[in-house]
Amino acid sequence: MLATADTTASQLAPAEVAAELQLAALTGLYKASADPLRLQVLRVLKSDSFGVLELCSIFDIRQPALSHHLKVLAAAELVATRREGNSIFYRRSELGQPGQLQTLKQGIFSTVDQIELSAEIVANIANLQRQREANSRDFFRDNAHKFREQQDLIASYQQYGATAAQVLADAPLQQWGTALEVGPGDGEFLAQLSPRFERVVALDNSEQMLESAQNNAAAAGLTNITFIHGNTESDQLSGLQVDCVVINMVLHHTPSPAQVFSDISAILAPGGVVLVTDLCSHDQGWARANCGDVWLGFEPKSLEQWAHDSGLEEITSVYLAQRNGFQIQVRLFGHPQPTRENS
Repeated sequence: MLATADTTASQLAPAEVAAELQLAALTGLYKASADPLRLQVLRVLKSDSFGVLELCSIFDIRQPALSHHLKVLAAAELVATRREGNSIFYRRSELGQPGQLQTLKQGIFSTVDQIELSAEIVANIANLQRQREANSRDFFRDNAHKFREQQDLIASYQQYGATAAQVLADAPLQQWGTALEVGPGDGEFLAQLSPRFERVVALDNSEQMLESAQNNAAAAGLTNITFIHGNTESDQLSGLQVDCVVINMVLHHTPSPAQVFSDISAILAPGGVVLVTDLCSHDQGWARANCGDVWLGFEPKSLEQWAHDSGLEEITSVYLAQRNGFQIQVRLFGHPQPTRENS
């Protein structure tokens, strides 16, 4: 029964109110998904988040027009927003949270994920990711000499290093053969990896930071480390299989964290683990200019989703609160363990 002039919303039975809300939500979902561009936006947001101007460059569309489409998607709760400094970033909304018509939303996402993006859109995304990586690389090239000073503005190694080392020590690893550290900084955690593993690979896209890590490792007498200049998509990792991957305070500098998870999962040996230390989401926009951050931390569920999409599952998590208001998450992921029936 719909409300009449003599029947106010407050007079409707709870079931009637719920029915009207569900109808409104259903209408919004169908409206939001009834446009080719909006469907492509959802496809692009499958495993990454983008700012409005970034999406404009991907789809070669003016901002007012795109903003209208994003507003429709947000009203239907198909996308969520997040402010990072002066920019607003969009991502797909989380599923499994309280809300209307989750099954239908899942169906929409599953369907758009089958869409094959045009070569032009793929190229635009690749150009954007390269620009993000270049910005990060340039920052560390120009600021390698004051790495610790910049790092200490938010979270120094001393504030998370011991916890990360303990999580690794407690990891359910059967083999301690090869470890890969992505973005070792000046090499402090390499001193934890070198005694534990037969071989360690240190990977960094900044020549200056890699040289700093190499010099510090040599000074500490760490002789089982191979240093590689590149990123997780580097051909130099081809054929490598590792028992452990460590990514400490690096993901927020990378152009596509989801791609990093995908890359490392591909070289992770059965029974291997991935140790990730990073910031929880925050709103301190100054970190972009002062610390070279691409992302202002991450929601814990985002890391879980990227790991899941890459065939990994959470093993354990530790959260560290900082006196300066930041929070650090130390996460351990690995390949799903076989059940009794499948073991």
